[in-house]
Amino acid sequence: MNHKLDPTMEFVGNRDDASVTIQAVYDALKEKGYAASNQIVGYLISGDPSYITSYKDARNVIQSIERDELMDIFVSYYLEHVCE
Repeated sequence: MNHKLDPTMEFVGNRDDASVTIQAVYDALKEKGYAASNQIVGYLISGDPSYITSYKDARNVIQSIERDELMDIFVSYYLEHVCE
C-alpha cells in the first residue's frame, strides 16, 4: 500500500493589517479600563467576542481577522523577540 503524504501547508497572513487591528482593540480595551491582554486571551481561547468591548467598534474590528491568524502573530512575535 502506497501512502502519499500531504505537504505541510504554510500559513501566510497580512501582519500589517493585523498589527493595526490588534493596536486598535488593545487601545479600546485599555481606555475602558480592562486588562487588555486578559480580554484578548479570553477571546482567542474561547472565540467569544463578548471578551472584547464594543467601544470604538473593537469587537467588530477584531473579528475581521481569523483567531488562528492572530494566535500565529502573537506566537511568532514571542518566538522572534523573546526566545532568541
